[in-house]
Amino acid sequence: QVQLVESGGGVVQAGGSLRLSCAVSGRTLSSYAMGWLAWFRQAPGKEREFVTVISWRGGRTYYTDSVKGRFTISRDNAKNTVYLQMNSLKPEDTAVYYCAARAAPVYGAYDAMTPADYDSWGQGTQVTVSS
Repeated sequence: QVQLVESGGGVVQAGGSLRLSCAVSGRTLSSYAMGWLAWFRQAPGKEREFVTVISWRGGRTYYTDSVKGRFTISRDNAKNTVYLQMNSLKPEDTAVYYCAARAAPVYGAYDAMTPADYDSWGQGTQVTVSS
């Protein structure tokens, strides 16, 4: 497993922006050279929801429909960090955002959606969007 630490959450008005970071570490990090890093979110009383995923080596990305055109996932392999740039935020984006890692391949957004398929999770960071 790898260790994941999220940061960058906060309170923002609707229409605003935030950038989340996920620092990746661990002695098995090299095994994730072929792996994938994802962002999920969970609002109060709701199930954990897939947001986006990126391949660690090639940078291929997939997004859930509700964030396409507003959110961008990226990674800096030298810094072992994955980012989530969130623009045009809406109150319905309010949730705890989690970073997750998996070694198994992803062939499309549908493949990436199941939380149980991920090997490691961060502790989460709260994002609150006020109207």
